[in-house]
Amino acid sequence: MEFFTADDGAKLAYRDTGSGTPVLALSGLTRTVQDFDYVAPHLPGIRLIRMDYRGRGASDWTGEASYTVPREALDALQLLDHLGLERAAILGTSRGGLIGMYLTATAKDRITGLALNDVGPVLQETGLNQIFDYIGRNPAAKTYDEMAAKLPAAMKGFENVPDSRWAQEVRHHYLETETGLKINYDPELRAAFLKAFEGGVPEAWPLFDAAEGLPLALIHGANSELLSDETAREMQRRRPDMIYASVPDRAHIPFLDEAEALEALHAWIAKL
Repeated sequence: MEFFTADDGAKLAYRDTGSGTPVLALSGLTRTVQDFDYVAPHLPGIRLIRMDYRGRGASDWTGEASYTVPREALDALQLLDHLGLERAAILGTSRGGLIGMYLTATAKDRITGLALNDVGPVLQETGLNQIFDYIGRNPAAKTYDEMAAKLPAAMKGFENVPDSRWAQEVRHHYLETETGLKINYDPELRAAFLKAFEGGVPEAWPLFDAAEGLPLALIHGANSELLSDETAREMQRRRPDMIYASVPDRAHIPFLDEAEALEALHAWIAKL
């Protein structure tokens, strides 16, 4: 891991691997750079840049008030500045996709393309409620093996996932300690996330529409509880040129190394 310092003094972790077209990969809400471990080997010709948001993984914990999409978007731009990059494409998983849409609306001159992994301008309350249930809380499972054994039944909408993948997943998202598994992010993220939706779930079509003219892709878990088929169809209607893939046997979120996801990503990269 490497580190840079944001303008407020926060020390933020990132990885910068490969060479070629720069793609800034932004992870899910509670996740880390490891979100993209599965897809990274399948992206030749790409300079893949990943960041642990503040409060996650190896980055500094900076408190509830700083865990917002605008602040995390600013951190992303400051990482590009740190690397001397004027522009990059964004591959955004869930929260990362929201940040990507925000950046197309506020800093479009820095963005060369946008790929969204199971997220759009309308978020389903069913999926959000599932996040509300677990965010900021340590699991009951005490070991990696115990947690991995529970995931096939707990992860509704996921089928044909090998046990080895669940074993990798728990190691990506938890720390195994003498007293049990612990989340690898600041628990204050829970309060920040709940606060963001206190007034309901706003739609963000203007942010999506701001990507006009940029290469755009959407990878959609066929069983997703966060991104509805209706929203995906409207995204396609507004952007008929959008590359689209529905990934079977996946809910929120696809791992991105599925054949359908890779086909869409390769087509998107060819347009950058």
